[in-house]
Amino acid sequence: MALIDDTKTLLGELISFATVSSDGNLELIAWAADRLGELGAETRVMVDETGSKANLFATIGPNEDGGIVLSGHSDVVPVADQDWSSDPFRMREADGLLYGRGACDMKGFIAAVLATAPLFATSKLTRPVHICLTYDEEVGCLGARKLVSELPGMGVRPALAVIGEPTEMRIIEGHKGCCEYTTTFRGLEGHGSVPDAGVNAVEYALRYGMRLMELKEQLKGRAPAASRFDPPWTTLQLGRLVGGVAHNVIPGLASLDWEMRPVTEADRAYVCEAIDAYVHDELLPAMRAVHPQASIRREVVGEVAGLEPVEENEARRIVAELTGANGADVVSFGTEAGLFQQLGMSVVVCGPGSIAQAHKPDEFVSLDQLGACLAMLERLAGRLNAS
Repeated sequence: MALIDDTKTLLGELISFATVSSDGNLELIAWAADRLGELGAETRVMVDETGSKANLFATIGPNEDGGIVLSGHSDVVPVADQDWSSDPFRMREADGLLYGRGACDMKGFIAAVLATAPLFATSKLTRPVHICLTYDEEVGCLGARKLVSELPGMGVRPALAVIGEPTEMRIIEGHKGCCEYTTTFRGLEGHGSVPDAGVNAVEYALRYGMRLMELKEQLKGRAPAASRFDPPWTTLQLGRLVGGVAHNVIPGLASLDWEMRPVTEADRAYVCEAIDAYVHDELLPAMRAVHPQASIRREVVGEVAGLEPVEENEARRIVAELTGANGADVVSFGTEAGLFQQLGMSVVVCGPGSIAQAHKPDEFVSLDQLGACLAMLERLAGRLNAS
């Protein structure tokens, strides 16, 4: 069977696993582990503390340092309230496009890697190839964070990684971080006719949000002079505010979801220190003057490191040789790449499909894009073959 046909079949199977982050991915991971195990790969399945999700780390080739990681996340975003033309978990082909949830983000890359795994398995590899599937990328890169924390203890030291997020096969050497928070406000309920007798949690959430908007504007002035990002500064936005039960009840509980995409670690620290100081110096004293048990708690949902462009990058050089690319770009959306970079690996993001299709109804990846990805992986197998 031609590689593209095998990839289509595998993508159809991958899409059929409805691996929405809230529902787990164990069936997909077991299926992929079995497939790679049959090829002789050493497979490690690492189940999370809930027992419903797992990472897969499979190794083909020599048991030594300096390997190449091909990584993709197995989870997908929900399809609820989206207007799909067909079953999102049953792949549909039309006019050279393959439709389905996760088709480009990012099961297309995973299918291409699994399709070329037999090439790696039958080659006399000069360095190991590690195939990595993670969970919960869409909700904070939780699986990758756990994986990279465990790799050193496993005695595995890869040298470089290719993260196959949809980039239309462009090489991405840098992206912003992604930090997500939920801040919870606990005040004191009361009758709306005597507002000063209570502590209005929604009011304090709004004041907190307005301070974040002030910081948002300040971040524009902190953009590095050589920043290649669009926009060049760290961004900050409010996602959801929840609180209150009725018009005439002082709300005692509220929560605010917010995020920022830092260009630098210094920006992340600047925002967190500033907002925490505002809470400590102004908001909490005012709340506790009425109700000593009032509280404000900022919960870290996820703090994912950005991918920093570096002058020397073996992953960039190798992928450029494999694809014929003449340069590398940066993007504003986040990936798991920075986590691998923090282990000392050289990392790029490069995969089939367009981020413009991700998370939307009728998500698709084109056969042309899958073909380009397969060509890259075939050339990699040839490059690593010592026979």
